[in-house]
Amino acid sequence: VQLVESGGGLVQPGGSLRLSCAASGTIFSINTMGWYRQAPGKQRELVATIPNGGGNTNYADSVKGRFTISRDNAKNTVYLQMNSLKPEDTAVYYCNIEMTSGTGSRYSAWGQGTQVTVSS
Repeated sequence: VQLVESGGGLVQPGGSLRLSCAASGTIFSINTMGWYRQAPGKQRELVATIPNGGGNTNYADSVKGRFTISRDNAKNTVYLQMNSLKPEDTAVYYCNIEMTSGTGSRYSAWGQGTQVTVSS
């Protein structure tokens, strides 16, 4: 399974970006999809997750009300709409998907990461 991320870049404070992460390869079933981020010198942290049904999304307190996670199951793609960006949102953003194989085993995959820089 390969995850390809896109949409990162440089944006001014208060601006917006939309990240995308598309999964390809042999995929039997995708469960939870999510976004994580890692700033320089800090541990990777959860940003947002969305279950297979699309409801009950989960957000880090620091992004609630500003970021929105969504998914398109037909395209095996997860999105992160980021509004009102702040300098402290600067980080490498990684997507993660949890899957179930045809034999019932569970495993996960990570994207390669995309840089988001918020600066004037």
